[in-house]
Amino acid sequence: MTDPTREHGAPPLDRGTVSTEEPPQTTQLTTPAPGGRRRAVAVRVAAVVAIAVVALGLAYWRTGNEVVVTQAVLTGLMIGGVYGLVAMGLTLIFGVLDIVNFAHGAFLAVALYITVEMVGRFGAHPYLALLVSVPLMFLLGAAVQRFILSGAMGKPLENQLLITLGLALLIDNGLLLFYGPNPQSARLPNDTGINVFGAVVTVGRLLAFAVALVLAGLLYLLLQRTRLGTAIRAVAANDSGAQMVGIDTRRIYMATFAIGTACAGAAGVLVAPLVTIEPTTGELFNIVAFVVVVLGGMGNVVGALVGGLLIGLTEQLGALYLPGQSPLLSVFIVFVLVLFLRPQGLFGRAA
Repeated sequence: MTDPTREHGAPPLDRGTVSTEEPPQTTQLTTPAPGGRRRAVAVRVAAVVAIAVVALGLAYWRTGNEVVVTQAVLTGLMIGGVYGLVAMGLTLIFGVLDIVNFAHGAFLAVALYITVEMVGRFGAHPYLALLVSVPLMFLLGAAVQRFILSGAMGKPLENQLLITLGLALLIDNGLLLFYGPNPQSARLPNDTGINVFGAVVTVGRLLAFAVALVLAGLLYLLLQRTRLGTAIRAVAANDSGAQMVGIDTRRIYMATFAIGTACAGAAGVLVAPLVTIEPTTGELFNIVAFVVVVLGGMGNVVGALVGGLLIGLTEQLGALYLPGQSPLLSVFIVFVLVLFLRPQGLFGRAA
């Protein structure tokens, strides 16, 4: 009588017949080498640049006017930077909390009316409202996550969707009740035009683009170079593992949602001089932000900024290809193509 064979066919410790059976083969999960991933990203970037060049060439051929195309490109880049900032907050919230935040546009609308109040009541420069809007929206985001969304964490996805959708409806109707349906504005003083390659860019759009890029860069540095950013990335990668090494995930959830909401607040101030302000204005930016997030890759902050610039260009060039149609038509054509050809987005990873 021989001793039972040990696990994986190994021989017994004392005696018995040695099994010659090979251990079963196991499949090792491997991650792409950093060099391979960089090459893949470079290929995708090159493909996007090539498509953009072809699109510009077709736009020149379609219009026959270089100034018109240059104007469309500059306007698209200017508004695309703001789209990117809005989407960065949205994708950050999704990447860490795994929540699709339908109230993101409503938070942006709140920032719009904060700007209106600052300009109308105090005569302040519209962009000085950043000093008030960003901290207030940060606190509002922290309160919403702590007292409303925290109970939905870990629950079915539809619970979170319905909560954020209900919150958006509550905010929009609250603004409608308080301010009424009449459109309002917060115009920049002396918003003159600047000639760039024959096209004209207003100071307001140029400032909005520049400030959006600066804020996007600060957010990137926060995520990559600070302890808070390291903790946020750790929770996004593996919240259970983050808890095991002593990270307070509840505080990170609250801080992440607050930062994402502050991004919406900053974007709201930047676009306030450029749009007609109504209680539902934020919903348009909400729709575009979701398209940008899908294009750049869900949870990818850098992809959100790049996607915002691409969607801004698509919106403006699409108006040249399809005159008389809604600018969103070309945006949704790109959205559908991305869903079919690369569902994980340009910079996202396949699940």
